[in-house]
Amino acid sequence: MERLRCQRIGCNATFTEDDNPENSCTYHESGPLFHDGMKKWSCCKKSSHDFSLFLEIPGCKTGKHTAEKPVIAKPAANQNRAIPAPTSMANVSPKDACPRCCQGFFCSDHGSQPREAIRKASKSNTVTSVPSESNTDVQQCDPAPVKKKVDINEPQICKNKGCGKTFTEKENHDTACSYHPGPAIFHDRMRGWKCCDIHVKEFDEFMSISPCTTGWHNASPAS
Repeated sequence: MERLRCQRIGCNATFTEDDNPENSCTYHESGPLFHDGMKKWSCCKKSSHDFSLFLEIPGCKTGKHTAEKPVIAKPAANQNRAIPAPTSMANVSPKDACPRCCQGFFCSDHGSQPREAIRKASKSNTVTSVPSESNTDVQQCDPAPVKKKVDINEPQICKNKGCGKTFTEKENHDTACSYHPGPAIFHDRMRGWKCCDIHVKEFDEFMSISPCTTGWHNASPAS
């Protein structure tokens, strides 16, 4: 019998009609909230600044798998959100006033870093452009990262954005994974991927955007 993929948000498992018992599906029943770089599930109030970690937050409801796209309840606006005190904006540029730029997140309107961060990065590059003897010694002494040894038949979960499939190293190859190299962009109620320049308004539409890149499955979190 053909296996179907569950359409509930937070599940993504495959199932058959004959093998779909009650409580086999763990999912989120309400849509997410995105504000000032924070991603939060409105149903269980769990949140994260990192999008990959946000998607790994386990669901808070259980039930049967379904192949039909569920109607996601719209999260209510936060009425208790603090209103910032008015400040003089006469000498503040739009980029300096943007909350995403101020926190260092990617902003489609003003670039990926606030001006101050760029100045600091520029100064850092200038200082390290002429390495001293001591710096060279330190760099040469840095140990290479140790790769985790994994059995070729051990099931692993791919951490590439947009994939999340279970795989083994024996079955892994250079076109096994379809994913988004990212990053994901959330700005002015729009959700999208910078890699393929597709932006939508609804979260379920964002989650269904087809990956634009193929490569190897990767069980290590993306940097």
